[in-house]
Amino acid sequence: MFKKMFKKKEEVTDVSIHAPVNGILISLEDVPDPVFSQKMMGNGIAVKPTDGVIVALVEGKVIQVFPTKHAIGIKAVNGAEILIHIGLDTVNLEGEGFIAHVQEGNSIKVGDKLITFDLDIISEKTKSILTPVIITNTDDMEVIRLSEIKKVTAAQDEILFVSK
Repeated sequence: MFKKMFKKKEEVTDVSIHAPVNGILISLEDVPDPVFSQKMMGNGIAVKPTDGVIVALVEGKVIQVFPTKHAIGIKAVNGAEILIHIGLDTVNLEGEGFIAHVQEGNSIKVGDKLITFDLDIISEKTKSILTPVIITNTDDMEVIRLSEIKKVTAAQDEILFVSK
């Protein structure tokens, strides 16, 4: 009876990262911002959103919601730290058009609504709607495999596979 209570929990090493939004996958190298295209923040992929709903792409915990709500940091169960950055230069909107549905410390499951945003405002007032998904601790991960799919459905299609 007590063996089950004190049994060491198995460590999760592999995580499938799903699309955080419906859209079209774009290579990180094709993002028109050198911080992302030159992988200064880490490896990943980008999505050109077709709607304005960002959902959880892994099981994990919200580790940061930017005050302007244009980006969110998530820690997956295997320790991968993921940044979802909605659009480019969207920090300049100072929160206009964004609504956060979670806060730091929240546990999340794939498909949970994280942030909603007005695609029209971002299209009109920023450089790009492209949404980079970055593994910010790329150096701690052994394998990062990018998806070959082009059109993705949020919370359903795998866009990255990360192994610790």
